Amino acid sequence: MDTSPTTRSSSTRLDPYVDRYAARTAGMTQSEIRALFAVASRPEVVSLAGGMPNISGLPLDVVSGAIDGVVRDHGTVAMQYGSGQGMLELREQITEVMRLEDIDAHPDDVVVTVGSQQAVDLVTRIFCDPGDVIICEAPSYVGALGVFRSYQCDVVHAEMDADGLIPDALRAAIAGTRAAGKKIKFLYTIPNFHNPAGVTMSLERRHEIVQICEEEGVLILEDNPYGLLGFDADPMPALRSISSENIIYLGSFSKTFAPGFRVGWALAPHTVREKLVLAQESATLCPPQFSQMAIGAYLAQHDWQGQIKQFREMYRERRDAMISALNDMMPAGCHWNVPAGGFYVWMTLPQGINAKAMLPRAVTARVAYVPGTAFFADGFGSSAMRLSFCYPTPERIREGVRRLAGVIEEEMELRATFGATERLDTLPMGNETPSTDTQ
Repeated sequence: MDTSPTTRSSSTRLDPYVDRYAARTAGMTQSEIRALFAVASRPEVVSLAGGMPNISGLPLDVVSGAIDGVVRDHGTVAMQYGSGQGMLELREQITEVMRLEDIDAHPDDVVVTVGSQQAVDLVTRIFCDPGDVIICEAPSYVGALGVFRSYQCDVVHAEMDADGLIPDALRAAIAGTRAAGKKIKFLYTIPNFHNPAGVTMSLERRHEIVQICEEEGVLILEDNPYGLLGFDADPMPALRSISSENIIYLGSFSKTFAPGFRVGWALAPHTVREKLVLAQESATLCPPQFSQMAIGAYLAQHDWQGQIKQFREMYRERRDAMISALNDMMPAGCHWNVPAGGFYVWMTLPQGINAKAMLPRAVTARVAYVPGTAFFADGFGSSAMRLSFCYPTPERIREGVRRLAGVIEEEMELRATFGATERLDTLPMGNETPSTDTQ
């Protein structure tokens, strides 16, 4: 960090507290997805960027009835402080949800969190010191990378392919990190319908990854928000179903019910669970009672598995619309996967096209996406983008892809005109650029 008098004077004028912040705040930066929200939420922009669940199909009368019952019959409990571990009744229901992925768990080992994002934060807090290493897939979830950065951790990426994390890449990452004299605290992985890559770890790979981590003494942090949202098959067995030790499993109701309640959970080995509860109590005292009771009432009174089936059908229709549009409209040189579930398609661009540099042009053309660089800790991903199909209607998806294809074709023409040595991000961009003034 440059601490010359000129730099310090300029920073102090912008923020008079700059010299008082903890060193770790240097890792707190706004994600590229959050920075897009102000633009992507405009009605004229087709957003293929954010991963907002489409909750329009929720039976709001059922949800309203459940909430009314909570207030009417249990209001004084719902609006009071509760346990730092979360309500026993909900933890028992969570074990039934996890049973769909072959996880046999006890409610005592479940900690309710404020979304699975908080669970990532709590796990990182109790395990990691500055300079410790977390191994992540390449690419990886931007929200987790932000947490790791805020705790001053180093991220080492391990390559994926169509079957998920590559075992030999994991072995190489472990060996290389240890050869450099650094401590590995855990492997962070999203095995199902990966965010952002859209791929799913094969069953054979799951067993091999668990075995490698057990042999090497590397903890696994399994983040699984999308596991029940497969389009054509039953849920895959979770990594946690293979081994009850050495794995912390994270789940969430944000994708299978509604994100506004902010309820997730961590399933951890018993001794780790104790630390998570203490960390939870220091962070929030307790997860919100009202949200827990509302979700518990919904699970008890509604056919929630039938509702998840409806979500799966809706998202499959949107996936099909996106893949069809990509096949019909994208220029040669673009490549993408066909996800078997979840929310996302990962697309790579023709050689020399920079997705981040192209974004202002795309916004001017009224379409938004997330550049691939958001999902790497090391600056890679400039030639890729994440496309989300979960929220727009099929018609809007097709229109968004049409606009995006036009922008890519224009970029290809500019590159052909100005040559490979010209930086495309220095060419005229128009007047509109993404706002970064709001979360």
